[in-house]
Amino acid sequence: MLNKFLIFLLMIIGICHANIAQDNYVKTHYVKQEVQIPMRDGVKLHTVIYTPKDNGTKHPVIMQRTPYSAGPYGEENFKTLVGPSETMMKEGYMFIYQDVRGRYMSEGEYDNMRPIVPIRTHNSKEIDESTDTYDTIEWLIKNNSNHNGRFGQWGISYPGFYSAASLPFAHPALKAVSPQAPIGDFYFDDFHHNGAYFLSYWLATTVFGYQTEGPTEKPWYKMVDPGTRDGYQFFMNMGSLKNADEYYKEDNFFWTQLKENPDYNEFWQKRSIIPHLNEVKPAVMVVGGWYDAEDLYGPLTIYKTIEKNNPNAYNTLVMGPWSHGDWARERGHQTVSNMYFGDSISTWYQKNVEATFFHHFLKGIGDGKTGLPEAYMFNTGTNEWKKYENWPPLEAETVEYYLKGKQKLGTSPDEHGEPASFVSDPEKPVPYSQDIKLNFTPRKYMADDQRFAARRPDVLVFESEVLEEDLTVAGEIFAKLHVSTSESDADWVVKVIDVFPSQVANHQYVQDGMEMGNYHLKVRSDVIRGRYRESFSDPKPFVSDEITPVNFQLQDVLHTFKKGHKIQVQIQSTWFPLIDRNPQKWVDNIFKAEDEDFVKATHKVYLSEDNPSIIQLQIIP
Repeated sequence: MLNKFLIFLLMIIGICHANIAQDNYVKTHYVKQEVQIPMRDGVKLHTVIYTPKDNGTKHPVIMQRTPYSAGPYGEENFKTLVGPSETMMKEGYMFIYQDVRGRYMSEGEYDNMRPIVPIRTHNSKEIDESTDTYDTIEWLIKNNSNHNGRFGQWGISYPGFYSAASLPFAHPALKAVSPQAPIGDFYFDDFHHNGAYFLSYWLATTVFGYQTEGPTEKPWYKMVDPGTRDGYQFFMNMGSLKNADEYYKEDNFFWTQLKENPDYNEFWQKRSIIPHLNEVKPAVMVVGGWYDAEDLYGPLTIYKTIEKNNPNAYNTLVMGPWSHGDWARERGHQTVSNMYFGDSISTWYQKNVEATFFHHFLKGIGDGKTGLPEAYMFNTGTNEWKKYENWPPLEAETVEYYLKGKQKLGTSPDEHGEPASFVSDPEKPVPYSQDIKLNFTPRKYMADDQRFAARRPDVLVFESEVLEEDLTVAGEIFAKLHVSTSESDADWVVKVIDVFPSQVANHQYVQDGMEMGNYHLKVRSDVIRGRYRESFSDPKPFVSDEITPVNFQLQDVLHTFKKGHKIQVQIQSTWFPLIDRNPQKWVDNIFKAEDEDFVKATHKVYLSEDNPSIIQLQIIP
């Protein structure tokens, strides 16, 4: 099982590509060099340089900084693929890989989402990921004569964050940066969503929680072996998060940070890259996947923040029908769960979008006239790429869909709608997937069929009439609920679902035992821990049975609900073991709750005109 987790980790970070180049291509066409580059505080970072063999030509440079190893190590050992894609590997770039401080062969101490130093002073020794990037580029300019003076940076997931972190106080030679599935803020990406702890990432705590004793070529941490593939049962047997201390001791600093900082306090706030995306000089292309279960907040928020704070910057967005990092791999067909979106979509993007962006700014004229749109967005309902000059589109109109009595969903309020209620039992939480599995990090649930949840008594369902014409949702989704609970805390999960007609035929990639007729496609979903409904920094209990507004964002979509389909909304209070269980009885810190703190609660969603519950969509007329 340990080997399976390690293989999955490699997939997460984009090292495993489906379109692996010939084993000898890199060794035949590149010269490899390994150097230790000193930072301003004296710490040396291990850096690997791949330079094309072509008699002294000056090359543009593309760099990736990673916590996941710049290996293989040793100047005689070569990667089988360098750069973002096989296409770019063959276009004459110099590629740089660097272990960030405290990881693998680099010196120093590791810090998750290291805070940005907000003010630079002359000759200061203060460091962050921006200064480390700056110092690396400066050293390469002075100590390597093979470059053309133009540098780029890219990375997927955590390396995507390091790419975004290069933007504040960027080196003048850094011309093009592509943060791909970047972490924007660890309180809204990966390990938390709106205050709810994502239990499905618990196994990954090993990877980020142990310091090295010094530079090393091999992993220094040992993954937890749960001894089962049944994640639901494993975490139910574990009980309260307090019992996880059996697996992660005090030497796992990240687990300690998680459990000691349940609120969005200064610890998390100073680790967010979002407030520092000002005065951005390099060209930026943010890339993400509509079905990315790990980092969806990051790419959308980073793009929007740069756009707002830097109106004159070259800043573009690409969102495709991908799960985490799929655009760096090519399987021939693009599927997520049972959804098929087309063939060779990743290769098309690599050749026509990614390569175009870097070529223009690192090899071409660099005037910003790339021929690419402001937003290249894939419509997951029609399976086609769309171009937009603004995102969200300026032409999109905000439409409110009201949750109504008798499980109805419509655009007018229910004047006298009675509240809908359900009993939430932490001892029998609603599963997030029908699959029996224990993921390192989950993926396919983002497009899974939701019929299984709709048939549970602790999941509320609201459904529109059959659509008489296509309806395209393009932009942000907000849930604006009026709720109550018989206890003092509750989580609220909202899912927006595309219900297919019963006559839809299966395609060749449908999983065994599944039928696409009446498929309940989860278009978008998210959760808020109710105690954070007013402030993520200042939690507040519910007053028992008091009507209370709870509002939160579900992230963007571009999806056409086709004629003959229906729009469905599901609301529930457990989503296990994707998120941890809320005791539903107020405790100061859920990470330290006792097993006996978990109680049943009756939750209500209000449907009247005076206290409406609404799903707010942006629709293109």
